[in-house]
Amino acid sequence: MALCVSAHAQRPLPLPRWRRGGDRPEAGCASGVPLWSAAPAPHGTMIPTEEMSARRREIEDKLKQEEETLSFIKESLEKSDQLTKNMVSILSSFESRLMKLENSIIPVHKQTENLQRLQENVEKTLSCLDHVISYYHVAKDTEKIIKEGPTGRLEEYLNCMDKIQKAVEYFQDNNPDSPELNRVKSLFERGKESLESEFRSLMTRHTKPVPPILILDLISGEDEMDTQEEMSLEHLPESVLHDVIRISGWLVENGRNQDFMTVYFQIRSVQLDRSIKGLKDHFRKNSSSTGVPYSPAIQNKRKDTPTKKPIKRPGRDDVFDIEIDAYIHCVSAFVKLAQSEYQLLTEIVPEHHQKKTFDSLIQESLDNLIMEGDNIVSAARKAIIRHDYSAVLTIFPILKHLKQMKPEFDQVLQGTAAGTKNKLPGLITSMETTGAKALEEFADNIKNDPDKEYNMPKDGTVHELTSNAILFLQQLLDFQETAGAMLASQVLGDTYNIPLDPRETSSSASSYSSEFSRRLLSTYICKVLGNLQLNLLSKSKVYEDPALSAIFLHNNYNYILKSLEKSELIQLVAVTQKTAERSYRELIEQQIQTYQRSWLKVTDYISERNLPVFQPGVKLKDKERQMIKERFKGFNDGLEELCKIQKAWAIPDVEQRDKIRRAQKTIVKESYGAFLSRYSNVPFTKNPEKYIKYQVDQVGEMIEKLFDTSA
Repeated sequence: MALCVSAHAQRPLPLPRWRRGGDRPEAGCASGVPLWSAAPAPHGTMIPTEEMSARRREIEDKLKQEEETLSFIKESLEKSDQLTKNMVSILSSFESRLMKLENSIIPVHKQTENLQRLQENVEKTLSCLDHVISYYHVAKDTEKIIKEGPTGRLEEYLNCMDKIQKAVEYFQDNNPDSPELNRVKSLFERGKESLESEFRSLMTRHTKPVPPILILDLISGEDEMDTQEEMSLEHLPESVLHDVIRISGWLVENGRNQDFMTVYFQIRSVQLDRSIKGLKDHFRKNSSSTGVPYSPAIQNKRKDTPTKKPIKRPGRDDVFDIEIDAYIHCVSAFVKLAQSEYQLLTEIVPEHHQKKTFDSLIQESLDNLIMEGDNIVSAARKAIIRHDYSAVLTIFPILKHLKQMKPEFDQVLQGTAAGTKNKLPGLITSMETTGAKALEEFADNIKNDPDKEYNMPKDGTVHELTSNAILFLQQLLDFQETAGAMLASQVLGDTYNIPLDPRETSSSASSYSSEFSRRLLSTYICKVLGNLQLNLLSKSKVYEDPALSAIFLHNNYNYILKSLEKSELIQLVAVTQKTAERSYRELIEQQIQTYQRSWLKVTDYISERNLPVFQPGVKLKDKERQMIKERFKGFNDGLEELCKIQKAWAIPDVEQRDKIRRAQKTIVKESYGAFLSRYSNVPFTKNPEKYIKYQVDQVGEMIEKLFDTSA
């Protein structure tokens, strides 16, 4: 700023125009008035002298003011120059002092910086020394806690283990020959063993079988409880689960030890197996005709649900039914418990070990289930060899349930070994093969059942073979898809000449469509019924009396038809045999007609054929009287004989029994009434009561007592 002021001060001031030359006033008169002031006025007029004097004064005044201004400016410039010089002098002095200060401060700053660096190095060194020294105290500081174990203070124990592990790493890296290394390593191994022991202890003490009632509630909860009330199992208390998770995590991350996983699956595997066995024992002890007991919560939910009726099988007892139902419940229990076990396992076992550990955990329980299923199959095979085909009915509910549960099985076993995944499909295949063989042998046995005379019903009622065969077929109604799949699995379509539609099949026989399986089962049932009809026809020949043979066939055919109509069997038969119902009705009617022919030997005596023709009032010849006597006697004897014999016969169907009685009464009463009306007043004997033993109504009453052993 001083330089700028100085430059301004040295700049020459501009001179007035009259000082620059050219406009300088010239002397023009004695009075000193400039010549230019005498210039003529505009328009040729002269300016007055007074006016010129006034203008001159005005100009002089302005000139004076400008001179004063100029003088002031000069003074100001001089002062400014002086101030600039003073400032320059001050700045020069300040600069000189700053240079001196800098020259003296910089060495001090460098020394201070060096001191600070030295101080930091000392502090770091001391910190490192403290850190190193601390490793030498780790064993002493943690030994007591490690000896006492982690029970009740797991977090503190794990902190000590972390310190010991760091000490081990330090000595291994920096002083591997130090005796302290062996000490902390020994302490670390001891601590790790204590953690493993604590893990085993926690799992052993707090792992208990799931109560059977809780398992039953869990099984039934899916269908009978609200989703908001979905049940879950608490296998371990929350605090224990937290400790187990912490220990397993530490052992994997720091201990590099997988032995605890073996301990885990061994303990949980035993628990799973004991839970399922406990359910089976509970089921055996508490099962009854009213169903399986559930807890009050579930029982309240189930009060409007009808209890499933046990399947009644020919020749089987309730104990065996309970065993089958218990097995079915155990299969469901295994799936639910395995799902719950896997959820627990994912919290405790590292992810990359979960599938393998789970596979090992479920092996014993799964093997026991499969083995028990194989035993059921083996028992069914032995029964089939003995021609006890009702045993196959034990397979149907199990096989049906296994197929229903297979998607859940596959989901639970996802990620396990192939051998584990294939166990259930193998059992299903074994059951299907055994069941299909039993079905085929049953059909053949119906056809080839021997005609044992002593085994035939003396009253011509329904044969045991018929009732057992129909009951067997009725059992199949509850397992139509299962039975159809059994037949399809053995490629029985060729046996029954059923065309295969490509849309109904896939790469495996077990994947036939439900419609194809239904047609296959319908054909099978028709085959059984056909074999049964042939066998009954053969058995009927055992009877010497054709009428009894007809009653026998009538009863059996009628029983078959009514049984088909009362169940869905008739609809199933109609899938492949549209006229089955009509055919049976025709067979029944044929047997009724055959039976009615047995009365011809009675009614023939009173028919109009070969009867003597006589005129009223004309005396009969001895030969004619004798003929009338023989006709009455033959009728009476035949009527009494047939009523005595046929009274012991049976027609269980009330409707059919009444129908046959009515038809027979109509025929006999009409014939006898006409005969009696014709000869009752004819004098063919001196003792008419000897020959006219019955009135028409009495004959009807006698026929009304047919097929009634109590009459």
